[in-house]
Amino acid sequence: MSLWTSLEPASVTVDPGSATTVQLRVRNTGDIVDAYRFEPVGDLAPWTTVEPAVLRLYPGTTGTVELTFAPPRTADATVGAHPYAVRITPAEHAGAVVVPEGNVTVNPFTEMRAELVPSTVKGWFRGRPQLAVDNLGNTTVTASLSGNDNGDRLSYDIQPGNVQIEPGRAAFVKATLRPRQITWFGSKQEQPYALSVRRSGTEPVDVDGIFVQRSILPGWLAGTLGLVLALTIAFVTIWLTYSPKMQSVAREKPQESGAVVPDSPPPPEKSAPPAPDEEKKEEPPPEEDGGGSEEPGGGGGGEEEPEEKTAADAVNELAQSSEGRHICYRAYVEDAWQEPVCDGAEAGAAGQGTPIKSLNIAVTGTQGVTGTGAFVGEGWRKGIPWSNAEDGKDMFFGSTESADPALEGFTYKVFDGSVCSDAFVTEKDWMGEVCTDPGQFKYHGSPMELNLSLEAVRLTV
Repeated sequence: MSLWTSLEPASVTVDPGSATTVQLRVRNTGDIVDAYRFEPVGDLAPWTTVEPAVLRLYPGTTGTVELTFAPPRTADATVGAHPYAVRITPAEHAGAVVVPEGNVTVNPFTEMRAELVPSTVKGWFRGRPQLAVDNLGNTTVTASLSGNDNGDRLSYDIQPGNVQIEPGRAAFVKATLRPRQITWFGSKQEQPYALSVRRSGTEPVDVDGIFVQRSILPGWLAGTLGLVLALTIAFVTIWLTYSPKMQSVAREKPQESGAVVPDSPPPPEKSAPPAPDEEKKEEPPPEEDGGGSEEPGGGGGGEEEPEEKTAADAVNELAQSSEGRHICYRAYVEDAWQEPVCDGAEAGAAGQGTPIKSLNIAVTGTQGVTGTGAFVGEGWRKGIPWSNAEDGKDMFFGSTESADPALEGFTYKVFDGSVCSDAFVTEKDWMGEVCTDPGQFKYHGSPMELNLSLEAVRLTV
């Protein structure tokens, strides 16, 4: 072997988001001039740079290259010790490859983010927001959740009350807010509140929201009922005051003149003379219902309708014939589900003026999908929970109920990688492709202030 190497130091420690450097010394122990090419290998190779990448040495001389390790400040930088290696290939002796090895220890870091969806909820007796907690660090996070507000005007039911979140994952917590006093009359009242995520030994993370408490009856109705009650009392008072006096005066007038009013019986009623015998005419008997109408759908049976194909059915079929990441979806348009399409095909009816009421989405190869929908006229529609689904399972945005509005947009993410969409918005045409950052949420669809509905979408992962 015509090469000697030394790592200084062989083991180092680094914080995610920063960098550390190791020097690799190389000596040409041969008798000819040679050039050496350096290539990092192993799990840390994507975070490792070598400078210079090629080193030319004369016989008996020594050179130095620097290995720089820069793990990102994400959950991908797994905490703990990681072995690394550098492949050194001589140009003149390509078969005499040398692979010095060392060790890099990645320190733990904790980063957490919480978001209320929606941030404002409305109701008479309760509000139901949902708290999404993301673990952006590289260690498991255990936290408890609680709620608070000024004046202790709300009670909180949070399920679950404690969460344990793996690195790079998210937990979804459902909360129910209940006012301690019901507002019967008057205008709606806004009550600020906060949900707190607490970890041992750290300051709590507070997420602020607003609960809008509606009154049971409108304010004007209280005034109207009060006026009606006052008029009713006045009418009854006048009736009881004047009506008995008028009857009393009428009875007392004959007594004042000295006359006696005898109690005489009423004259007998004269009976009408008997009428001549009339022929009795019998009325025809009522016609009987000969048959009776059948209920709609009664009687003979029909053929069974074919089973509906969902996005999960389509993506599972696609995954069997084609490896990799896939997304399939279908749209609910004009009171019916369309056939599912996949990987960038168009769902809906672009430019036809027929809004999408609901979307059915399923993925494979992304470790699942999560999100919620936005609705025309109401912003984030209340009462629709944040939903999520594993690979190969169905997830739905929106509602197929006729009373519910059409979709304006949606926010979602996949847990491994990015997801992209292009939306066709009423009166606006295609809005252009929008992609999420890896593992991050992003809103897709019509700008919320325009209140325009979706007509078609294209999705890729």
